[in-house]
Amino acid sequence: MRALIVDDEAPARAKLRLLLGAEGDVDVVGEASTGREAVAAIKRSRPDVVFLDIQMPGLDGFAVLETIGATDAPYIVFVTADDTQAIKAFEVGAVDYLLKPFTPTRFQQVVDRARNRLVAPDVDVPRAAAGAAPSVLRRLLVVDNGRAVFLAVERIDRVDAERNYVYVQSGGERHRLRATLASIADRLDPAQFLRVNRATVVRLDAVQSMTEWTHGDFKIVMKDGAELIWSRRYRAAAERLFSVGG
Repeated sequence: MRALIVDDEAPARAKLRLLLGAEGDVDVVGEASTGREAVAAIKRSRPDVVFLDIQMPGLDGFAVLETIGATDAPYIVFVTADDTQAIKAFEVGAVDYLLKPFTPTRFQQVVDRARNRLVAPDVDVPRAAAGAAPSVLRRLLVVDNGRAVFLAVERIDRVDAERNYVYVQSGGERHRLRATLASIADRLDPAQFLRVNRATVVRLDAVQSMTEWTHGDFKIVMKDGAELIWSRRYRAAAERLFSVGG
């Protein structure tokens, strides 16, 4: 596996170089300390995977992807201390999102994931495709207390918006993401998910019951006991999805 290291901090590059050097099948083909150096190195060395920092002088990590384009783009592992860009990283097809500081065990998981992707690419999470049209979201990258996981959308019960964050409810777990509700709702399968009011999207199979409420609203009871309002405005917009006839 041909790997390129991109980080503006020399100690961070050294740590990655040391860890990758311990992998018998990894060849570090270069390093870069700025976004522009990264673009040149990617074009020159044609790595399989790039361990890419997000916050760098000049071009940040996402701008690097936009510059190189989607054709034959390498797999990307974002390595960053910024825990607010997970959604965007997932949207551009990142293999993983490695938060600093990280342990050798966590790093090994990332390398194994990249290695597996090279052997058997996952059609649901393609190589970085900057500028590509958003696709239906199948997994959501969530980060809690330094631990990042890919949450299958089938496990999501609902998504609630609160100020600058959204909260993803999955069984007994609640994950906070810095994102807008619209950015997630627009990528969820409308056959499985429904926006019921300004602040909430629900998974239809997680709804237990609905009853008429007031002023054309419906009251929704979720299987976890949560009670929500399906507002008249959003119910009218969704009627064509659930109606038959002329």
